[in-house]
Amino acid sequence: MASVGSVTRQIAALEISAKQNGATKPTRPLKTAGQTSVSKLLTKFAAPNPFPDPKLKPLAKPKPGNTTQSSTKQSSQKPAATQKPLTEAELDIGKYDGGFEIENEKRGEAVQGEAARELALDSSVSRTRPTREWHLTDFDIGRPLGKGKFGRVYMVRTKVEPNYILALKCLYKSEIVQARVEKQIRREIEIQQNLRHPNVLRLYGYFHDEKRIFLMLEFAGKGELYKQLTKYGSFSERRSAVYIDQMADALSYLHSKHVIHRDIKPENLLLGINGELKIGDFGWSVHAPSNRRTTLCGTLDYLPPEMVEGREHNEKVDYWALGVLTYEFIVGSPPFEEMSGYNATYKRIAKVDLRIPPKLLQYDPEKRLALSEVRKHPWVVRYRTKTPTPEAVA
Repeated sequence: MASVGSVTRQIAALEISAKQNGATKPTRPLKTAGQTSVSKLLTKFAAPNPFPDPKLKPLAKPKPGNTTQSSTKQSSQKPAATQKPLTEAELDIGKYDGGFEIENEKRGEAVQGEAARELALDSSVSRTRPTREWHLTDFDIGRPLGKGKFGRVYMVRTKVEPNYILALKCLYKSEIVQARVEKQIRREIEIQQNLRHPNVLRLYGYFHDEKRIFLMLEFAGKGELYKQLTKYGSFSERRSAVYIDQMADALSYLHSKHVIHRDIKPENLLLGINGELKIGDFGWSVHAPSNRRTTLCGTLDYLPPEMVEGREHNEKVDYWALGVLTYEFIVGSPPFEEMSGYNATYKRIAKVDLRIPPKLLQYDPEKRLALSEVRKHPWVVRYRTKTPTPEAVA
């Protein structure tokens, strides 16, 4: 078994996004910055891809009735012989507030029939990448990380050595059914489970109980990119170029797998311990081998002309979003943002009302700069680093 010290430093973050609806265009809320620093902990305990490893011993089945957790109780297992002794502080994942159990008593209900079968999601029986069987009792639960539309997210540690750190996201089945997004949720999970790229958020496994679905996600060392953008207003050219380089590489990978993200924006991007960017939230993604879609989705400021005009679209919608992202990183706001309302923004996008020479923001999708050319652009090449660090992108 690999020692904890050999575990990669690479980690990622979890984005919880809520889609906005309404007649008038809402402004982005100011998010409070700051998250308890866990860099030292995550350097040693972030999970690369541990769970399908046959070398790891299977977890014990949970005992009947044992459904509660205690984050203050440390693992009873002894460290591996090759593992460097760790202090109690380094093992601390924060205090658990009992939120999973408290919320489960008053929220959601069991679903029946076809919905129950549709949402009986378990990575241990996945046809493509099966994992071991997981249960809530297989984790020590720590501090809350946030709330999503369909449930909570907590920092957790696996009880089996070497005690990997993850973000555990909870979704309530009945609320998914009420929102009529069963297929969307299932698609999001199936897409993300099969992605393997250093700049794409990893989904390690998933399981369910009568009322809930749990997603085992990489945990964020440096949190949400949106908070950084809110804090600083905009980024330096160096930092922006490094991020765009990573984005272009990740999007090229997604498109090679016939996956179109369709909702690229700062709120769906996260930062690893070394400052590397991670694409998260695949709620609007689609696996489209034909590369032709007509559904209107995503966030208005980042939608391309073909989508706002209701025309069919392909993976080049992500090219456009990358162009908008580049502009927002440097300027501090999206290029077509109009606070007067949605209609004004629609018109500006359709006209490509822009005052700078565009390369990605072209009305004709076929004229947009290829992702491979984005990575060769002198502005990107000038600032490229093999392993970005927080200092390198500051």
